[in-house]
Amino acid sequence: MPAARVASIQAVLAQRFPDAIPRSGWARGTISTGIAALDGILPDGGFQRGRIAVWLPAPGAAALLRSTCLRTVAGGERAVWIDATHTVTGAGWCEGPLLIRPDGPVAALRAAEELTRSGGFGLIVLDGVDPETTALVRVSRAAHEGGSALVLLTRTTSLASLRLASRSLPGAYVWRRSPLGEPAAVTAVKLVIEARASGWFASTELTIPVWHDDLRLSLETCYPDRRGAVNGREPPPVVPKASPSGSGPTPAATTPAGRSGPSRPPGPPDRCSPSRSVRGHR
Repeated sequence: MPAARVASIQAVLAQRFPDAIPRSGWARGTISTGIAALDGILPDGGFQRGRIAVWLPAPGAAALLRSTCLRTVAGGERAVWIDATHTVTGAGWCEGPLLIRPDGPVAALRAAEELTRSGGFGLIVLDGVDPETTALVRVSRAAHEGGSALVLLTRTTSLASLRLASRSLPGAYVWRRSPLGEPAAVTAVKLVIEARASGWFASTELTIPVWHDDLRLSLETCYPDRRGAVNGREPPPVVPKASPSGSGPTPAATTPAGRSGPSRPPGPPDRCSPSRSVRGHR
């Protein structure tokens, strides 16, 4: 077959089926993870631009992808993390990558498609969506047009040019010992990471540190921590209300803790509702 005809067929395949091109014929470059051991098991040393990679949800997947986002931003490119399940809190997000929290899976897929097609981001991570084949075809074409590396944290592996899986080794945890010599907290964990592609399989072992969040007195993020004064200032004094008859101010009720505040009947604690919070301070 003439070389010109082969080139025309490859052009048609690249337009209609972006992932049908052999790995050796791909020349758009890659996005490095910044971790030499992880780059060593990925085809061409990183996530391929213009293609879809899938990482199965498992220990270490989100941490390593977040590190890759930081490495991408440090290299002068943009990175975005699309959180469809709202499991990432804005307060705990590192500066650098853009964090998007759509209303649901459909909005997350639309955001991924538009951002990928725009070509303004080097790396796009979509977390919390198990897309159907039709949606994956649209996103795959958008990645091919925009040239961004798209990584999905999902168990749906169809149309993915690269599949990654990670698991922790049960006996390879590093513990911080208590004064009595007993294991108190995990400080590091060893992972086994496997990469699969068409005609490609490689694996490696990584040891990553474990970061512990500070303990909060309130598990709900909409409640303040209440350890000390807010922003280093004392709370405002309680102003007594005037009685309806005009005879004088009505003293505020005293709470069981000895602080002045509005009286409330006993009952279950309030949920995170702004209206109830305002009503309780009237």
